[in-house]
Amino acid sequence: MDGWKLAADFAVGSTGFVLLSYGRKMRRPPHGLVGLVLLVAPWLTGSALASLLVGAALLALLWLAVRYGL
Repeated sequence: MDGWKLAADFAVGSTGFVLLSYGRKMRRPPHGLVGLVLLVAPWLTGSALASLLVGAALLALLWLAVRYGL
């Protein structure tokens, strides 16, 4: 395991944990769902760049969902 991959996975996973906790506490299903996917996503990616890109795409989808009233 490469140091960059470890750092990227930590960043994506910790963001997922915070979103999952926030979604559960505030009863916001989109935040909880994206948080859960962000917790699992680093296991499915092969590189640091892929992990960061998947994380950024999921956060962009969350932003769009909240922006348009989901």
